[in-house]
Amino acid sequence: MTETKGTFLVSESDAETAILTDVATSQVHTLGEQPDPPLEAGEVVVGTLTAQPPTTAVYAVESIEQRWTIPVEYSDESPTKQERDIAADQSVGELTRQPRAGEGELHVLTVPDDGTEQAAEDVCEDPQTVARAARLGVDRVEVRAADGVLSVRYLPE
Repeated sequence: MTETKGTFLVSESDAETAILTDVATSQVHTLGEQPDPPLEAGEVVVGTLTAQPPTTAVYAVESIEQRWTIPVEYSDESPTKQERDIAADQSVGELTRQPRAGEGELHVLTVPDDGTEQAAEDVCEDPQTVARAARLGVDRVEVRAADGVLSVRYLPE
């Protein structure tokens, strides 16, 4: 049997099964059955999956070392001066990534002024935001938006 160890985002889940996506490789793993207790969509899981014979296309949870959720919050605060300065040097649609002091990462994206709110909502609802946070090893995500500037802050607790 083939084992796959990693960090996974539970992409979909129901009472019978779940679909997990490896946050490092984006490989998708379908579980033949739910573990006990069942996984929930949006959870992040660190563990080991085992491919099940005969096709090895379906997986079972061998072990779970850790499981948690990563909240994505839309903040009422505006982007910081630093974030606005970064955006001022960018074209619309451009993304700048930079490490934060300590843990995490900061993403600054310039968007059309009339699309700022929609862009912020899209980032908050996108499962890839949570997958990226899991890959970065952070505990929460804060989204700030104002006048064509969107900042996504991947933060420790």
